Amino acid sequence: MNHSFRRQLKLWIGCAAVLPILAACATESSDGDRAGGTDPGDTQATAADRLDTDLSRIAVKLSASKSSLAAPEGVSVTVTLTNGANHPVRLLKWNTPVDGVNEPLFTVTRDGADVVYLGRHYKRPAPRAKDYVVLGAGESLTRTVDLAETYDLSETGNYTIHYRADAPYEVAEGETQVAELVSNDVGLFVEGRPSARAARKAAVTPHIGTTSYSGGCTSSEKSSLATALNGAASYATGALNYLNGTPGSKPRYTTWFGAYTSSRWSTAKTHYTKIKSAFDNEDFTLDCSCTDDYYAYVYPDEPYTVYLCNAFWDAPQTGTDSKAGTLVHETSHFTVTAGTDDHEYGQSACKSLAKSSPTQALDNADSHEYFAENNPAQN
Repeated sequence: MNHSFRRQLKLWIGCAAVLPILAACATESSDGDRAGGTDPGDTQATAADRLDTDLSRIAVKLSASKSSLAAPEGVSVTVTLTNGANHPVRLLKWNTPVDGVNEPLFTVTRDGADVVYLGRHYKRPAPRAKDYVVLGAGESLTRTVDLAETYDLSETGNYTIHYRADAPYEVAEGETQVAELVSNDVGLFVEGRPSARAARKAAVTPHIGTTSYSGGCTSSEKSSLATALNGAASYATGALNYLNGTPGSKPRYTTWFGAYTSSRWSTAKTHYTKIKSAFDNEDFTLDCSCTDDYYAYVYPDEPYTVYLCNAFWDAPQTGTDSKAGTLVHETSHFTVTAGTDDHEYGQSACKSLAKSSPTQALDNADSHEYFAENNPAQN
């Protein structure tokens, strides 16, 4: 995953025309949380709720209370996002630290070398109103997060940290621009400490030769997951069979991965070869403990454990955003398969991504899922 805000951060246009309407949209709870406000519910955000805004007016400040941290100490940094515009703005929570760090929102280096993000990679549904936070004109949102929980800080050294995100915003119907949200650098001397990854791996009970279940899966859930695994294996086989055919500018390929080139076709083929091999040959651990309102998540460097969340259980076994497709999505995240990111979610956004950036489409987990699901079917 890169450090992008490009995952369906839609900028809101409906209320900017009239100031009284704008004020109403800024304060009404159903439009999203105020910073630290109440949960507005599950309703999906619509065009009527949109706030027209230029995210280039969002300033990001990064700070730390200490410059040197011993191994037992957390590596805490404080992020403050301030709306410098003269109107409210709406930010997708997933791409802010409002609920912690669940995306690689920070660029971290140690003595000049990149530090690996060890956090979760989710499959999420389309954004709902409650997935946004609204900042009024001049208002700030501040959160303190511990980077030791999501980045590999196992080696002692001089670390440089900054927040970076690309935030697209809608300036007119169908016209999008991108603001780059970048904080100042913060330098820290950090004494190496065991990573969160090491602790998770130590807690895993090895298993050989079979699918295992954890997190209190019920009998019916296990049965559903077994069916989903078979469906995912079938999807991976179908995708690879397609890519083993004659390469070219075929609708199914170009819809999800953009303009054809032989090298990009080869990359897709390599990805599905590894994904298919995983379903055919590897032992998956399927965990039912997640209660987030998403489909699933994985830790990319911890194959082949997949955590299933609330939206997964309501999904169909096959078809668009299915159980089987979710397992393809999550398996594509593993660094030993395709190492995909989450640049965009949803069919519409993924189709647009294929047109605007085929390279990112080939690095996008939902694009891999939709190519495999092939719904509606294309040749």
